[in-house]
Amino acid sequence: MKMLSYPNEYIILGLILLLSGFGIVMMYSASSIYAMNTFNNYMFFFVQQVKWLILGLILMLITSQVNYQILKRFAYGLLILSWIVMIMGYFFKGNNPASRWLVIGGSSWMTTSDLARISLIIFTAFFIDKNRKHLKDWKFVITRYTPFLAITLMLILFQPDTSTTITIAMIIMLMLFIAAANWRFIAGITFLGMMGLMIKILYTPYAMARITNWNDVQKVQSLNAFGTGGLLGSGLGDSIVKNGYLPQAHTDFILPIVGEELGFMGILILFLMFWLLYRRGMAIVREAPDLFSMFLSLGIITSVMVYFLINAAYVIGLAPTTGLPIPFISYGGSHTIFTLLSMGILLNIAHRGTIGTHTYYRGVSNEF
Repeated sequence: MKMLSYPNEYIILGLILLLSGFGIVMMYSASSIYAMNTFNNYMFFFVQQVKWLILGLILMLITSQVNYQILKRFAYGLLILSWIVMIMGYFFKGNNPASRWLVIGGSSWMTTSDLARISLIIFTAFFIDKNRKHLKDWKFVITRYTPFLAITLMLILFQPDTSTTITIAMIIMLMLFIAAANWRFIAGITFLGMMGLMIKILYTPYAMARITNWNDVQKVQSLNAFGTGGLLGSGLGDSIVKNGYLPQAHTDFILPIVGEELGFMGILILFLMFWLLYRRGMAIVREAPDLFSMFLSLGIITSVMVYFLINAAYVIGLAPTTGLPIPFISYGGSHTIFTLLSMGILLNIAHRGTIGTHTYYRGVSNEF
């Protein structure tokens, strides 16, 4: 089996392993007390996360070796499969009030929007590659692409999962903008989407509550944690807010635990690792061997960075609480597995990439 040979691959792989290792340590620290109180086992969440991490790394290895071009054949099929899985979530949701988890046999198998996100990124990259000459024709894009986008986002929106809908829409609109799609189409879809989301939020109590209660108890405790951590932190494992003050801190509010235990320097190191991952990811975009891989890698690396930045924004009170996890860091099976799987695709593109630019697309140049 031919292994990594380009510098970008080594750097990306190293950063993935560093972030995953950092995440598993911090996830254990954030979850151990809650796990003991709930399951009488300090290691409960740690063991689960290690299993998912191993599975994700195996899938990453597989996708890094299988030619990404094969994804073109399954672009439509994967997207339709994600619709089926999301529809199943409406019927197999167990005791959950929302339909965003697929629950079978009493166990939560996956967050269905994770499959939808990567499937839509693949489909969008495929559409851009196949129809590059028609992207300026807004009527063509509306009739040939918008129905697939709308169905996917609507299925996520009515789970309900407003924040994930907005986040995925942002990623896709960026891909279309960079692809130099008709600006009227992008502006029109964005406007209609915003109007629809506003109406949905107004008539959805939980979503409206997140906006009206912007600085809720979680955010107050989150800011307290950052303040307590100071420059160097209180020490690994010595967080106070995880002792019942910040509910389930091992999920989407894990960043305050990093800040409290490792201080500003720990947060700085984490941001630096994500920044380096983004920089190397954009280098892969720039050096992609073809249009499909260029936009596929753009969607993947943008997704990771957007999720991280949105999470960072809401834990410090700059955005309403969304529930979005931090890739590689937060507890969770499906988002860990699909993030690593997508990283395998990115490594595969890097492995097959050749130096070159696509200067006829917005924003893609050697300046990355």
